[in-house]
Amino acid sequence: MNRIQSVLEQDRKLLSVYFTAGFPNLNDTVSILTQLQDAGVDMIELGLPFSDPLADGPTIQESSTKALKNGMSTDKLFEQLKDVRKNIHIPLIVMGYFNPMMQYGVERFCQKCQEVGIDGLIIPDLPVDEYHNNYQELFKKYGLLNMFLITPQTSDERIRFIDSVSEGFIYMVSSAATTGAQSSFGEKQTAYFKRIGAMNLNAKLLVGFGISNAETYHAATKYSKGAIIGSAFIKHLEKTGADNASAFVTQIR
Repeated sequence: MNRIQSVLEQDRKLLSVYFTAGFPNLNDTVSILTQLQDAGVDMIELGLPFSDPLADGPTIQESSTKALKNGMSTDKLFEQLKDVRKNIHIPLIVMGYFNPMMQYGVERFCQKCQEVGIDGLIIPDLPVDEYHNNYQELFKKYGLLNMFLITPQTSDERIRFIDSVSEGFIYMVSSAATTGAQSSFGEKQTAYFKRIGAMNLNAKLLVGFGISNAETYHAATKYSKGAIIGSAFIKHLEKTGADNASAFVTQIR
């Protein structure tokens, strides 16, 4: 069983943390992974920096720009992760855009993911139809789950199709805006969480975009299996540096 599927079966609410590989410094990646695991994070999303990250808010965009300036690349990330499974046992997901993966070679990229122990991918600009028709079998060949995003504007029909091809979790975007931290959720977002929850989907739901503190984490997980924190953690790294990564987790739960 894939590590993502295994952790989704556990009887508790999950916390997944996103950070950009190569930020704040090029060689901080493995240290941050280790600290997050030691602090009790359930899954980690590693952002593969890209020069045109359309779905990301300013905080993550800036971290991508800094990581690229630091020298982070697809090859560098795989080099950093080559021995990561000696110490990291929780699920690792690469979140990135499809263009760099195509430039690298999609099968070559999947093969390298398998070699270093990546469990899944989140690719915001890979449509579910394109994945299902052209890449699903390739991802399966290398043991990779692909997670799709839904928003308040995603139709029920499309959500059910995404659910039918999902073997991991569905990334439930809390709003139609780009990523970014917020202090609380409004009535519209709560109604959206309830609506999706009432669909009784087969795939577990993790809420992302706007989770920044204990209040938003607990509000999001009331209607889902877990929550994903990105921008707030990036800001923490920017403020305190990579050596204090674990301190952020204790503020959330």
